[in-house]
Amino acid sequence: MQKIGCPMAVTVRLRRNGPYVIDSEDVTVVDWNGQSYPVMRRPIALCRCGASTTKPFCDGTHSRIGFQAAEAAVPDSEDKPAS
Repeated sequence: MQKIGCPMAVTVRLRRNGPYVIDSEDVTVVDWNGQSYPVMRRPIALCRCGASTTKPFCDGTHSRIGFQAAEAAVPDSEDKPAS
């Protein structure tokens, strides 16, 4: 049961060599100015390859350009997030 005032956790899945996928209905995509993008379909797929013509959303270009993502998440990896 969710407590009032506590945000619900949202899971962002990374598709292999594909987009970031957000299944939650309670997500808003906003630009750097705080303006919301209209979300036409769910789940939300966000571009990870940088080549989509519908940024920030995925349009499937990753499969046409042969996008290769970085390695999968590895527990206890020595890799550190960028700061």
